[in-house]
Amino acid sequence: MSSTRAMRTWALSLLATLALFAAAPAAAQTAQPTADDGFLNFFRKTEVAGTVDLYFHYNFNEPLTGSKTPLRNFDFDHNQFSFALAELALIKPPTADDRVGFRLDLDYGPVTDWVHSADPAGPELVKHFQQAYVSYLAPVGTGLSFDVGKFVTQHGAEVIEAKDNWNYSRSLLFAWAIPYYHMGVRVGYSPNEKVTLGATVNNGWNNVADNNSQKTYGIQALVKPTASVSIVQNYMGGPEQNSNPDDWRHLADTTVTYVVNDAFSVMGNYDYGRDRVAGKAVSWQGIGLYAKAQVNPYFAIVPRWEYFNDDDGFTTGSTQNLQEFTLTGEVKHSQGLIMRLEYRRDWSDIDFFTKNRVPRDSQNSFTVGWVYAFSTRQ
Repeated sequence: MSSTRAMRTWALSLLATLALFAAAPAAAQTAQPTADDGFLNFFRKTEVAGTVDLYFHYNFNEPLTGSKTPLRNFDFDHNQFSFALAELALIKPPTADDRVGFRLDLDYGPVTDWVHSADPAGPELVKHFQQAYVSYLAPVGTGLSFDVGKFVTQHGAEVIEAKDNWNYSRSLLFAWAIPYYHMGVRVGYSPNEKVTLGATVNNGWNNVADNNSQKTYGIQALVKPTASVSIVQNYMGGPEQNSNPDDWRHLADTTVTYVVNDAFSVMGNYDYGRDRVAGKAVSWQGIGLYAKAQVNPYFAIVPRWEYFNDDDGFTTGSTQNLQEFTLTGEVKHSQGLIMRLEYRRDWSDIDFFTKNRVPRDSQNSFTVGWVYAFSTRQ
C-alpha cells in the first residue's frame, strides 16, 4: 500500500513539473525584453574579430637609421622590432531572415597610417576606419546585396591584414599596381553556386573625399568552374587626378587560384593599368605567381615570384622593370598565433637601391612576422 502511494506521489510530481515546463514559454512571451536581452542578441548575431601584427625586419643593404626599405609598404622599418597593425572588427552580414547588416573595422598603427596617407579627406579623419559600411540583402532571386560606405578594394590577390595572405610581406602588385580602398556603393548577386557578379560606384582610388567631379566605376565576376578552381576578374575605370574629370585611369585585375589538394595550392595574379598625365599616356603591368605547400596542419612553405613593369615610372617613381622572389615559412598555432619567417630578394634593371650610399640594382631582406588573430565565430 505504501508502495502504491509512493508511485502515485511520484507520478503527480512529474506531471506538475511537466506542466511548469509547458507554461514556461507562455510566461516568457509575456515577459518584457530587457536591455541585457538586446545586448546579448546583438552579439549573438554579430561576429567580433581582430588581429595584432608585429615584425622584425632586416635589410642587408643596411639603410640609414630611420630610412624605409624601398618598395615595401608595411614591413619597411629596418633592424628593429616594429608594431604594424591592431584591428578590431564587428561583422554582421545580412541574411534572408535578417536583411540588414553592417561591418566596422577599427584600425590602429603604421599600416593604416600608410594606407590613408594620400586621402584628400585627410588621414586623421579616416585612417582608424578601414571599413565602415551598412548592408542590405534585397529579396530578389537568390539575394541582391548592397553595401554603402567605405570598403577595401576588390582588386588583387592579397589584402591589408597579414593573417589573410600567404606571405608576410606584400607583393609589388599589391603595393604599386592597385588601390587599397573605396568609398561608395557596392552591389553583388550570385545567380548560381558557380558565379558571383558585382559592381561598384565610388569616389575613386583611396578617396573618402572625391578629388574631382566624376565617379569611378567597377565590375567584378567570380567564377568557380569546379570546387578547386576560382577565377576573379575585375575592371575599374574613372578619373583619378585632382580637379581633372576628363582623363580616366583604367585597371584590369585577374586572380586565378587552384587547390590541387589539401597539401598544395597555386595562385596567379595579373594587373594592367593605364592613365593619362599632362596629355601623355602612362601604363604599368605585372604578374605574380604563388605556391603553397601545407606540410602539416601547423607548417607551410610559400614561394612567390613577381615581375612588374613600370616603363613610365608612374607608380614607383622610376622608369624600371622590377622582379622579386620571396620564400616564406609559416608556423601556425591552433589558438590563432601565426609566425612567418621570410627571405626576400628585390632586383631592378636600373640602380634603384643603395648600399653604403652606393647605387645598386638589388636588395635582400629577412623578416620575422608575428600575427595573432581571433574571432567569436571560430
